[in-house]
Amino acid sequence: MPNVVTAAVHGIGTAVPDHEVHRAFIAWATPRIADDRTRRLFARMAARSGIERRWSVLPHGDDGGSPVDRGGFYDSDPLPGTAARMAAYARHAPPLALAAIADLATRVDLGEVTHLVVASCTGFVAPGIDQIVARELGLAATVERTFIGFMGCYAGITALRTARHIVRSEPSARVLVVAVELSSLHLSEAGTIEPLLAMLQFSDGAAAALVTAADAAPADAMRLGEPASLALDGGERLIEWRIGDAGFAMELSGEVPGALQLALDDAGVRATLLGDGAPALYAIHPGGRSVLDAVARGLDLDAHALDDSRAVLAANGNMSSATILFVLARMIAQGRRGSGIALAFGPGVAIEGLRFELPG
Repeated sequence: MPNVVTAAVHGIGTAVPDHEVHRAFIAWATPRIADDRTRRLFARMAARSGIERRWSVLPHGDDGGSPVDRGGFYDSDPLPGTAARMAAYARHAPPLALAAIADLATRVDLGEVTHLVVASCTGFVAPGIDQIVARELGLAATVERTFIGFMGCYAGITALRTARHIVRSEPSARVLVVAVELSSLHLSEAGTIEPLLAMLQFSDGAAAALVTAADAAPADAMRLGEPASLALDGGERLIEWRIGDAGFAMELSGEVPGALQLALDDAGVRATLLGDGAPALYAIHPGGRSVLDAVARGLDLDAHALDDSRAVLAANGNMSSATILFVLARMIAQGRRGSGIALAFGPGVAIEGLRFELPG
């Protein structure tokens, strides 16, 4: 029998911009709701969102205000078109990705990177983020690059899974994984509560990880186990992500938490995602407080099982594909130990999972 290679994560670096925009968004969104009762409902749901801060790469306005204030990126009628937003993506995404890599480099020795896997769903540029990052890092021209685009929030799992597959087929590989998302580029005009609550969740951020064979990693490095994928029947209309003339439009139904809870309550679904037995650790993509509550109920978790996911949501909001890496980074920083499952959700509705082990 040939030896089966185990992939390991040496460490995870993270980065967010320095422009905090959560309260500015609420102030911008609230008067757009004409009905007093609905406006009060929006205020209550914003207060209960579990989010304290969200971040944007967009610069301050003329008076030091947010992107929606005078002189800010969104101070125009109509709002900036998709071309202007993609120009902002090309300008701001590479530096944020490089900041996450720089944070990773303070934690681990990157060594000679052989493969680069980049996930991003909030913008497009060619040459791609993968080529820009490789060039800025001075990586060899022969580095193999993979770009995972427009998959949505679960693409962080897909990126780690791809790195695992590479390492298992090429045991000497050193795979740099990067997820970078600029969700704040996709503010849209809306006067109804559902799209405003969807926009309330999202934020900008980037994360980076180094993945190699376990025998080339520290003894306490996170081991990556079996992946799992599941598309829920009838979920196509619940999460949609469309390219429009004024950015990317997210359709996020309020039915998503209930659909996830119903699916996770099924023994067959749990077996597919969790494998045999209950893991000790749960790294769950914080797509919103209601999503985390639904997962906790569906998996019958104790009150503190999702503390790491809730802490990331509070500090950063939903950074799409980068968010699950932030949760795993927090678990490492908190010294968590034991078997775990990482789960993230996205358009479809689809669930992507990856089992892991934090030795110790």
